[in-house]
Amino acid sequence: MSDWVPTTCMRCAVGCGHVHRAVDVGYGIDTVRGDASHPVNQGLACARGIGESRDPDGEWLTKPLVRKDGELERTTWDFALSRAVEGLRAAAERGPDEVAILGSGQQTNEAAYLLGKVARGGFGTRSYDANTTLCMASAVTAYYEAFGSDAPPCTYDDIDDAERHVVWGANPAVAHPVLFRWIRRAADEEDVEIVVVDPVRSETAENAAHHVAPEPGRDLALARAVLARLVETDRIAHEFVDTATDGFEALLDALPDASTAARDAGVDPDDVDLLADAFDRRTLLYWGMGINQHVQGTETARALVDLTLATDNVRPGAGPFSLTGQANSMGTRVCSSKGTWPGQRPFADPDHRRTVAEHWGVSADRLPNDPGPGPVGILESEPAAVWTVATNPAAGMPDADAARERLADTFLIAQDAFHTETTELADVVFPATTWGESEGTTTNMERTISRVRAATDAPSGVRSDSQLIATVGSRLFPELFPTRDPDPAAVFEEFAALTEGTIADCSGISHDVLDDVYAIRWPASDPDDGGGYRYYEERPDGDEAWSFPTATGNAQFSTSRQGALPEPTDESYPLTLTTAREADGYNTGVRSRGGESGELCARIHPDTVADHDDACVDGRLSIVSRRASVTATVDRDEAVPEGVVWLPIHHPETNRLTLPDRDPKSKEPHFKQCAVRLVSSDSVSTPTASAAGRADD
Repeated sequence: MSDWVPTTCMRCAVGCGHVHRAVDVGYGIDTVRGDASHPVNQGLACARGIGESRDPDGEWLTKPLVRKDGELERTTWDFALSRAVEGLRAAAERGPDEVAILGSGQQTNEAAYLLGKVARGGFGTRSYDANTTLCMASAVTAYYEAFGSDAPPCTYDDIDDAERHVVWGANPAVAHPVLFRWIRRAADEEDVEIVVVDPVRSETAENAAHHVAPEPGRDLALARAVLARLVETDRIAHEFVDTATDGFEALLDALPDASTAARDAGVDPDDVDLLADAFDRRTLLYWGMGINQHVQGTETARALVDLTLATDNVRPGAGPFSLTGQANSMGTRVCSSKGTWPGQRPFADPDHRRTVAEHWGVSADRLPNDPGPGPVGILESEPAAVWTVATNPAAGMPDADAARERLADTFLIAQDAFHTETTELADVVFPATTWGESEGTTTNMERTISRVRAATDAPSGVRSDSQLIATVGSRLFPELFPTRDPDPAAVFEEFAALTEGTIADCSGISHDVLDDVYAIRWPASDPDDGGGYRYYEERPDGDEAWSFPTATGNAQFSTSRQGALPEPTDESYPLTLTTAREADGYNTGVRSRGGESGELCARIHPDTVADHDDACVDGRLSIVSRRASVTATVDRDEAVPEGVVWLPIHHPETNRLTLPDRDPKSKEPHFKQCAVRLVSSDSVSTPTASAAGRADD
């Protein structure tokens, strides 16, 4: 019988420790369970994380593929790699930005670091990003603007100490089940409550003491209404504001009155009072994609941070806690040279760019001086070649039909463990290892780094992300990549050395250290210095102090106000489409939908369905936006407000409808609201989901 192998779940960003045991014959994972020795989850695990680690339903890729005469055909690794290198080299000859590379929050830290190294240090391209920008960029930008660093101040340790848990634009009961179990456990204590802000009565709202439902996309107005009410009722923590923040007077000058902002948000004054009262207590304020995926996502996230600053809720047991979506979104941000250089070294700083160049042994002139236009902007620029790694932009991008056309028109390399809508379009397909077959580390949403270990060998036709990146890199840039099979521990050591002395210092962490202690939270210049709550210090004499890595050393308030939605409803498109996660899907669902998308299901209020009775035939209808039309079955659901259509973000049809408009600061797309109408559908093709096993053939 195989041995148990400790690892970290890569299903979401909670970062639960798992133990895996391989099958006795062949390839694959036989058993998965929570690891009681892991300090993050102490043995807890969700069924989704266990099931998708042990037995994902996706259609496995087992051999490299190359397109010939319009069809993908199996080929040798040497031919596939040669074809990919030729295409990338030809694109680079037209200019560095003609090579586009899209990474993922599903990679290990090591693979993410190597991908950034080949993109920025090899090609020198600005056309590099990751699908984490599609979910977390607004929160990241808000943290930088408010605190000077991309790091939630809070940790999981704060959950038990909070007296109010305000969950705003997130549904952790579905997206982060283990985390929500901790929140519910904390709320079982006397006088501790969960308050949910969401247009939809979500699964989290069903488990909360209170639910506030603003109109879709009007969260910024609601946040300003709450702050205005706190000001009107003299509940501002002036001592903290005067000591540790800047910009409060400017915010007051720009602040609407509470009643006006409440009307703009579509809520009753009592709801504003309810939320204002929550901030009288020690409050953890969690938010997610409902805030970030908006053209004012950064401004809305900052308005939530403003609430914590104004009420002195930036201390242990309280604070603004963005809930990261993908398993290693945090690691991608810190490691991959996507939005900053490793260790959060800013792109615009020539000294930091020079340090990175010296570390990599390249000219500083080769490195770009800004992070680029973001994933949507990259595809809109129609690059000559695109290399995707563990991401599915053909389904995950907004206005997906346009994205697919651009991907079909470019030289496309798709690197993935599973067949996806993107691999269907590719010129070259690299089959890559997945979670139970990979070595490295990952970083969860509270900045904790832990090991990812292989419990089973991979089939002979499959290689790891790190091997593939280094192999391509060594053929194109041998000075950067002297080996085609880098040791993950050595890659982490190289990355960690580059972070020494930075805001996100990981120099005290190594694979050997993690083998001993399981997990360490950065910043950690020494294994014993794993970071706790950020920016706050309680001194030995009992005094408190705050220090933020901003120009003034203080946290920064913001002054934004609610603007118009990019696509409001009108007579032609009278309903609002919103998107969100569902329990059995994640990312674009390639691990959970058996290689087939299955039928799209729309959740719609019964009264809205009744108002469009002629459109709903045999429980089906078509949803039409200005970009596309999709067919769906109808789930009459009173949890969805009237006038709203709810679709799962994971389904490949959903983003055919959504908008390419994006936040100008974060470049994150506006996935959450667009205008649609309902029309009848004469017939619907119903694909059946099927699970495909993995074989080495």
